[in-house]
Amino acid sequence: MGLLGCGSKGGFQQAAQHNRQQPEKAAEINMQLGIEYMRRQQYDIALNRLEKALEIDPNYADGHNAMAVLYEQLGQTAQAQQHFQQALQLNPSGSDIHNNYGQFLCKRGQWEQAQQHFSRALENPLYRTPEIPLTNAALCAVRAKNYSRADSYLTQVLQKNPESLIALYQMSLIRYEQGQYTDAQNYFRRYLRLGSQSAETLWLGVRLARALNDPEQASQYAAQLRSQYPDSSETRLLNQLERQ
Repeated sequence: MGLLGCGSKGGFQQAAQHNRQQPEKAAEINMQLGIEYMRRQQYDIALNRLEKALEIDPNYADGHNAMAVLYEQLGQTAQAQQHFQQALQLNPSGSDIHNNYGQFLCKRGQWEQAQQHFSRALENPLYRTPEIPLTNAALCAVRAKNYSRADSYLTQVLQKNPESLIALYQMSLIRYEQGQYTDAQNYFRRYLRLGSQSAETLWLGVRLARALNDPEQASQYAAQLRSQYPDSSETRLLNQLERQ
């Protein structure tokens, strides 16, 4: 979600005390505190702060948005959905809200509804980070195996940020799935110039090298994968592949 910068715990507590007579500011500060505790996975304290924010201002759309994200992380789907819907009722054009709700829906297989909310997030010409909903829309399309739609979104992401590691990796993966191995390798090389290897990228590297009849490179990636990520699901897939 769009997160506001947070300071130290003590600084926030002092600020909250100074702003008791400013309900809107106090609600915002409590929300920021809640987000920071959420980042630290201190969910009980995060819930307390966000409840306080909404107690101060029940019509605080960003507070409901943050609460929805927290409930989603806690696995409380019904409460998350309720707060997302309240946030959208209070701020129907809120780009961060639409982006977060789109992610929520995508994780539950509601592909088309999710894409509608990503599109709504992009309607605001003043939105400062359009590459975020574009990237999320692309990832959702990949989940749905709608590669042409994902390709369109990822192309837009790379136009805005040619060094987006997520977009470069996903474009390489999509091209591989489509059998366009040379294009896939080009995106993969661009990724490698900028980012570090992970189990996911090494596994893609193995498959790409095999598809391009480069057994030496495939062997190198396989050795790295086994050495660096011996317990990963990608290593298990590699072992299955080599037993075939």
